[in-house]
Amino acid sequence: MSLYKDQKIKIYNSLTKEKETFTPIHEGAVGMYVCGPTVYSNVHMGNCRTFLSFDLVFRYLKHLGFKVRYVRNITDAGHLENDGESGDDPILKKARIEQLEPMEIVQKYTVDFHETMAKFNALPPSIEPTATGHIYEQIAIVENLITEGYAYEKNGSVYFDVVKFNEDHTYGKLSGRKLEDMITNTRELAAQSEKKNPQDFALWKKAEPQHIMRWPSPWSEGFPGWHLECTAMSTKYLGETFDIHGGGMDLKFPHHECEIAQAEASNKKSPVNYWMHTNMLTLNGKKMSKSTGNNILPGELFSGENNALGRTFSPSVAKFFMFQAHYGSMLDFSNEALEASEKGFNRLLDAYHSLSVIETSEKSSLSISEWKQSCYDAMNDDFNSPILIAHLFEATKFINGLKEGNATITSEDLEILSATMKAFLFDVLGLEDATVSGDESAIKLEGAVGLLIELRNQARSNKDFATSDRIRDELQEVGIQLKDGKEGTTFSLS
Repeated sequence: MSLYKDQKIKIYNSLTKEKETFTPIHEGAVGMYVCGPTVYSNVHMGNCRTFLSFDLVFRYLKHLGFKVRYVRNITDAGHLENDGESGDDPILKKARIEQLEPMEIVQKYTVDFHETMAKFNALPPSIEPTATGHIYEQIAIVENLITEGYAYEKNGSVYFDVVKFNEDHTYGKLSGRKLEDMITNTRELAAQSEKKNPQDFALWKKAEPQHIMRWPSPWSEGFPGWHLECTAMSTKYLGETFDIHGGGMDLKFPHHECEIAQAEASNKKSPVNYWMHTNMLTLNGKKMSKSTGNNILPGELFSGENNALGRTFSPSVAKFFMFQAHYGSMLDFSNEALEASEKGFNRLLDAYHSLSVIETSEKSSLSISEWKQSCYDAMNDDFNSPILIAHLFEATKFINGLKEGNATITSEDLEILSATMKAFLFDVLGLEDATVSGDESAIKLEGAVGLLIELRNQARSNKDFATSDRIRDELQEVGIQLKDGKEGTTFSLS
């Protein structure tokens, strides 16, 4: 029997502003679309938080036994800046700077994105379509919107008529904005664009002579508007209405708002049942920004080659840190916070490894079944990873009590505890155990500490207790705790 039949999930729906019981369109199956990266630069930590948050959702739904089709796109068409209306195409801009062809830029940064996600141990999506691979579908939607009266052509470009749409629909319902207020607050320039209304957005843009990325269409040689690609790809692979659409909160307006308008005007139905949005990251208390230099890339975090933090942190520690906050709340990256997460992460792994040597009793001093359900309750409550982690720490405290003889557990409960810890640490949170995965730095650390333990044992045999104590104390100062037992000396990271 699949776990999802017993575990009822509630999701905070950004559209209704309420937590709602999750009921998929098709029992036992979930369709989820997440807006992927625009591949003109290295993926930054804010992007990573969004993709790791939805990796958590993906993993948990799969853990419950759902068949999940997870679609995450690659934006490789290089829409214009300023909501696709004017300015530079970021992919072409980067191509000029690096003296490469646009699709070389796309390939370079798509590879970087995939490599970064792999370091974080994120599962690949079920389908990863590209904008340039779906030009035909985008043109078909534009043709339909013109036929339905919600779009118009002007000088080879096509725009979505927001005012017309708002006559029988509600534009702005996701972001909470009212069209009347937007119109009132809009200042028209003398040489304003071809649009009927300032709020109208581009569905298709006629390419200027210098615009390299262009395709033939019934209106002009040009390229699709930014918002159009997600409507085309999500409906192609998930249907005209699907279960979950996710992305960063910065995409609520205008991107997701425009997606809703396009889909409702074209298909005459709401495209998504549950909208989910992740919150932003800050660094040392300030907004992450490349222009100010208050920014850190994943590679800089892993290598320590940055001016923002004091040392290196592994992908799993960074991921664990991000999951200690709910995906919908703001989170600040700092050296102190990451160091605290690293210690907590190591305590959890140490406790999990200890389960293999725990002695069992006739009774358990903790209700393991209730503790296990509390872990599911946390994830069922809008994928509340910080509460889940709090319950894992509760288990860690209990395991330490078992090791010290202050608690008891039956063999059956020990199996349940071990299996549950493994499921949530590695399958759901997607963390990696360096000692199991063969992480090179962990192997080197184990070898170095093993040598020091051997030297300490020799010093103790020679009754050189000053050297023995010095090795133990200096290791402890750098966060390595030695433990002497019947089986010899072991170590853990504190």
